[in-house]
Amino acid sequence: MRTLVRPAVLRTPRGRFVYWSLLVLALVLFTVAFILPLYWMVTGGLKSSAEVARNPPTYIPEEWHPGNYADTWDRLELARYFGNTVVLIGGAWLLGLAIQLPAAYALSKLRPRFGRVVLGMMLLTLMVPATALLIPTYLTVTDVPFLGLNLVNNPAAVWLPAAANAFNIYVLKNFFDQIPGEILDAARIDGAGALATMWRVILPLSRPIIAVVSILSITALWRDFLWPMVVLPDPAKQPITVYFQRIADTTSLNMLIAGMVLASIPLVVVFLVFQRHILAGLTAGSLKG
Repeated sequence: MRTLVRPAVLRTPRGRFVYWSLLVLALVLFTVAFILPLYWMVTGGLKSSAEVARNPPTYIPEEWHPGNYADTWDRLELARYFGNTVVLIGGAWLLGLAIQLPAAYALSKLRPRFGRVVLGMMLLTLMVPATALLIPTYLTVTDVPFLGLNLVNNPAAVWLPAAANAFNIYVLKNFFDQIPGEILDAARIDGAGALATMWRVILPLSRPIIAVVSILSITALWRDFLWPMVVLPDPAKQPITVYFQRIADTTSLNMLIAGMVLASIPLVVVFLVFQRHILAGLTAGSLKG
């Protein structure tokens, strides 16, 4: 087995010392790189407005103001914009799964005619920069083809583009390809149709990858700023990311930082709750017999 360090070197005291020293140093540097911005953000919300703007900055708050978070929640009316964000993300996530799962199942197991062509065209959209698609997508939601609907200031303007995610379909299809065809044949022998097979066989086996796709979708939607700002000009319907940008010039810096910390908590909680499924999905490549 080829490794970066020869086993003979690791058996010497000097080799072990150098190896473990570099490993610990690398782990410490990576930990600091990830933890320091979080620490800076959380402590920034605990400082006074004058202390946040001080130069040079203080690394530990001279005066602790934990009440900043409660004041930020009440004064900035974050509950309303959290609600807007949940509606946008929840609708886009559910609609996305309703479209992406059957599409991936059809391309993987039903093998329709011209399925490879359809998959290739979907993957081709991944090569196009998102900004290049901004104007065509906006023109589409302002005048939906065949329906003539204007979806501006409607949550569907966020739901529909987010549901058409070629990357998620490709990831799901690759996972479905690993499921043995014998399992589907057994379901067909028992009288299950294509829809019943997907619902009763495919989806229960696909929980890890569904969790991965869900987390990726929710994270991307929660951080999205440009598209909601364009299609939701009404301030009362905007998500929390657009709301923070709109009030940035009129809000004290410490309250703005505290609001950003509060806006980050749901994503952290979702990751901690579903991390087991995420790790299982990332390492999924085969099925146990």
